[in-house]
Amino acid sequence: MDTDTDTAAAPQRRAARPRADALRNRERIVAAAREMFVEYGPDVPLDEVARRAGVGNATVYRHFADRAELVRQVVLSVTDCVTVHAERGIAAADADPSAAFDALRAFVHAAADERIGALCPMLSAGFDPDHPDLLDGRERLERAIEGLMGRARAAGQLRTDIDVGDLMIALSQLGRPLPGTACPNMDRFVHRHLQLFLDGLMTPARSELPGEAATLEDLRQR
Repeated sequence: MDTDTDTAAAPQRRAARPRADALRNRERIVAAAREMFVEYGPDVPLDEVARRAGVGNATVYRHFADRAELVRQVVLSVTDCVTVHAERGIAAADADPSAAFDALRAFVHAAADERIGALCPMLSAGFDPDHPDLLDGRERLERAIEGLMGRARAAGQLRTDIDVGDLMIALSQLGRPLPGTACPNMDRFVHRHLQLFLDGLMTPARSELPGEAATLEDLRQR
C-alpha cells in the first residue's frame, strides 16, 4: 500500500466536504435572505442580508457568487419545503381517501406559511426559471400537487373544472405579502381568505366558472 499517497489524499477528501459551521452559515444566509425578500423584495442589499444572518459580507460572497445565485437558492429552499408539504398531503390522502380534501386544505395553508407567493417577484427581472438546478425541484413540486389534487378529485370532493394552475394562481395571489414597511400588515387575513377560496373548490360546485381551467402550461408561458 502506498502510504504517502493515502496520506496526501486524506486532506483532499476532508477539504471537499463542507465544514459543519460553513453549512450552518449557508443555511442562515438563505433563511435571512428568504425573510428579507419577503419583507422588501429581491433587491434588498446583500449587506443587510449578511447583517440579518449574523455573518460578515465576505461570508455571503464566499457562499454565493452573486445575487442571482442567492435568489436561486432561496427559490429552491421554498420549493423544496412546499413539496414536502404536498407529499405529506398525498400520504395522508392515501391513508384515508375520505380525508383527501382535508389534506389538500392543509397543504394550501402550509404552502402559504412558507410564503410561496413571495416567489413571484423573484421570478422576474432576469431570473432564469429554467436553470438546471431548478428544473428537478419544480417538476417534483408539480407532480406532488397534481397527485394531491387528483386524490381529492377521485374522492369526489374537488370540483372537476379546475386545474393545478388555478390553485397555484390563487395561492400566489392570496399568499403574497406586501413588501415594504409602509404597507399595511395583511398577513392576519391570508388564511381566512384562503379558506374562502378552498370552500369554493369543493364539490358540488355552486356555479359554472367562466373561461377554461389554468394549467401548468399556461403558467409557464412568458
